[in-house]
Amino acid sequence: MSEEDQKPRISKTKDGSTTLYSPVFDQHYHNPNGAVAESKIVFFETPGLVDALQQRNHIAIFEMGFGTGLNFILLKNYLDDLENPPTVDFYSVEAFPVDPETAVKFNFGEELNQQNPGELLKSIFSDAEPGTNSIQISKYLTLNLFIGPFDDSPNPDQPIGYFFHDPFSPDVNAELWTPQVFQRLRSYAEKSALLATYCAASSARAAMAVAGWKISRAPGALGKREMTLASLNEKNLDGFKRVNELRLVQRYERGDFD
Repeated sequence: MSEEDQKPRISKTKDGSTTLYSPVFDQHYHNPNGAVAESKIVFFETPGLVDALQQRNHIAIFEMGFGTGLNFILLKNYLDDLENPPTVDFYSVEAFPVDPETAVKFNFGEELNQQNPGELLKSIFSDAEPGTNSIQISKYLTLNLFIGPFDDSPNPDQPIGYFFHDPFSPDVNAELWTPQVFQRLRSYAEKSALLATYCAASSARAAMAVAGWKISRAPGALGKREMTLASLNEKNLDGFKRVNELRLVQRYERGDFD
């Protein structure tokens, strides 16, 4: 496959918003049934982040996979809608940054109150260099974007309250769904932290369980039956159907997911 053929291509999803298709991973970056709709459900509504943005003075978020920047743009949109937004430090890791000229073409839906979010993303991707890039987006939003592999990324300089685990699926990007990865994320977490992911694979949940996370099922978005919500404190998962972490650990140790 030539370098040109490996480049991600813009694809329109069913809610009108755009995503990318990766020929290398043979996957879309988001749900083809609706990129914006899925991200809102998985990362903002299900873990209760929408309410937390209205109630807390400060929140730190860690995202695995900056991708198209959609989750970050949605976060900015939620904050811009608030009369008294909290300060938010957003940490994200991206090994394969999007080309700025591609980013400027993204359309994340007419409901966004931002003018030309693609221009902001173009600026971010144009200025970002390998390593950590700290960008003050507004008086209440800071982006700390690491360009490079997760293994090389520095630890956040503060406890994380919300995790967006949003890399490609375990089938094609298994290295970001291991117990070692989830153990490292656990080391970042504040006591009440929540980790949300679109993924419902038993192998991913087993890796979380081995790393000491408590895990629950949650209704999936846009045709997906389930997603996963995890925390270090099982009380944070009240209202969701829990999984049997011990059984998952036993299956992992038995090699069921090898």
